[in-house]
Amino acid sequence: MASWAGRAHISRGLWSGCGQHPSKAPGRSELFASYPQTKTYFPHFDLHPGSPHLHMHGTKVVAALGDAVKSIDNIAGALAKLSELHAYILRVDPVNFKLLSHCLLVTVASHFPADFTADAHTAWDKFLSIVSSVLTEKYR
Repeated sequence: MASWAGRAHISRGLWSGCGQHPSKAPGRSELFASYPQTKTYFPHFDLHPGSPHLHMHGTKVVAALGDAVKSIDNIAGALAKLSELHAYILRVDPVNFKLLSHCLLVTVASHFPADFTADAHTAWDKFLSIVSSVLTEKYR
């Protein structure tokens, strides 16, 4: 399946499974464990696995990804406010979105191995690449 339409369909399908298990979907603790430099944006958070702060932020990440999946034909519109927030107010280093995308791929693959086929991997990689691109477009 080479077309974006086909990949979008696969992304939606896999998300429907992830959305049923939001605690498994976000790679937030994996991000902080694998890339400790990302912790600098959360000095007021308890960043231990299972903490309420991580759960709260993970819920926001899942909600944003859910919005992007629902608006897969207009991801830029769905994430415009988040893009502005992260660029102008929070000033998050844009590379962190790619790091989070990688952690999300690994997390989804490990929790949903039967669903995470080669086509699903390709579709999710493309989808998360678009999400990262949208979230960093205000930096330009």
